[in-house]
Amino acid sequence: MTPSAPITGSAPLSWWKKLGGASSWDFGRATQVWKPPTGRIWPTHAERAVALPDEIFDDDDWNGWDGDDDIDWDRGDITIDRDEINIDHMPSDMPAALEILADRCGEIGRDPATLLVSVGINPAWPYVGMRVTGRQRMMEQSDVPAIMPASTAAAGSRAYTASSSQGILLMAEVLYNIAGLRIPLVLSCANRAVGAPLSIWNDQQDSMAVRDAGWIQLYCVDNQQAVDSTVQAFRIAEQTELPVMVCMDGFTLTHTMEIVDLPTQAEVDDYLPPYHFARMLDSAQPRTLGTFVAPEYYSETRHAQHVALERALAVVEQADREWKKAVGRSAGGLIEQVGRRDAGIAVLTIGSVGGTFAEALDQCPPAAPVKLLRLRCFRPFPVAALRKACRGVSELIVVERALSPGMGGIIGTEVRAVFAGVDDAPRVHNVAVGLGGRDVPPEMLARLVEAARAGKLPTFGIFDLQPEKLPPEDR
Repeated sequence: MTPSAPITGSAPLSWWKKLGGASSWDFGRATQVWKPPTGRIWPTHAERAVALPDEIFDDDDWNGWDGDDDIDWDRGDITIDRDEINIDHMPSDMPAALEILADRCGEIGRDPATLLVSVGINPAWPYVGMRVTGRQRMMEQSDVPAIMPASTAAAGSRAYTASSSQGILLMAEVLYNIAGLRIPLVLSCANRAVGAPLSIWNDQQDSMAVRDAGWIQLYCVDNQQAVDSTVQAFRIAEQTELPVMVCMDGFTLTHTMEIVDLPTQAEVDDYLPPYHFARMLDSAQPRTLGTFVAPEYYSETRHAQHVALERALAVVEQADREWKKAVGRSAGGLIEQVGRRDAGIAVLTIGSVGGTFAEALDQCPPAAPVKLLRLRCFRPFPVAALRKACRGVSELIVVERALSPGMGGIIGTEVRAVFAGVDDAPRVHNVAVGLGGRDVPPEMLARLVEAARAGKLPTFGIFDLQPEKLPPEDR
């Protein structure tokens, strides 16, 4: 068969060239742009509504009408839904599948040039038959909250979604794909503990588990930062072509009431430019997002993603500065300092613990001033900003609400790497607190500082652990 419809999946390039078509690659963004064979007819969106005649659905020898509202004709590996044909095949089998379709068109006297064909691109990618309109065939219900908005963003609309806990883990595969596709999506993560055991309360194990998925991660101290960071996230995502996860502590922030200043619609409109995605899916200019990449180029795609995340640090800072100009307040930049800047003891926090401890700073003894470093941007990690904030600091206490079982702290381990080989680096202490929603009272700050000064903090430990609740063999 000689297909004259746009192929939105990865047919073999040699086969495509035999038809007179061409293809160009952007390996940094895993994108393949398809140029159709010269002179061939490519139906527009308006033409697709009448592209498939009724006769193609009425052959009993081909299983006929199956009664499904979404699938009008189904031969197992080829389906038709009135406006589109989906062929689910290995790329190497695509010519044979198209020959079958060509034979069917010949039987009814239909010109294949009037059909829009959407082809599955990778047998390892579960959402075979991704369509240029953003509609897809799904494999798992848990993936839907991530896939649908990602499709919307790729199709040319600003998009947003939210999830937490097990939902984040169940869509982990999709999170990696969204980042690899370089789709500017915004996701709110209501940080909650991950089972088992089952817990509906707060810690940050969920977002930490996907910290290397390629998303920018911003953590909020309070609900005001959650509002402001969400608006900023759209600007950051669209400028970097990287998805942004705005993390806010579950229950502590998401299920409590707090007075916030909401920006006006005019302020948001002035701050956010019109949505633009340079690689938007368009049947008039067909391309493949997330195309198959051979080992000869795979390292380069990962390098490009890594470099993009490193460069995003400046974009996050600039977005916050511009937001402050627009509404008169910052959302925390990369790292927010609270307290005396010349303090010799610093406590690095992430999430709402930074708000709790800010209320307790005056409880620390004046002879040993303490400052808080509230880490807002965890991915990409702000190495230079942290080193600058810790100049003159002798003791740095890293407080986190997650852990890496068998290793210890997640943030603490990265902080130690940041200061490896640095002259006059602070001594780093690392604790986890508030796991599974355990209360973190303001007075804990003074206890942490006193333990650090007395040399009683371990390399890593759960500071609020109550070992008497465990059998002796588990303590």
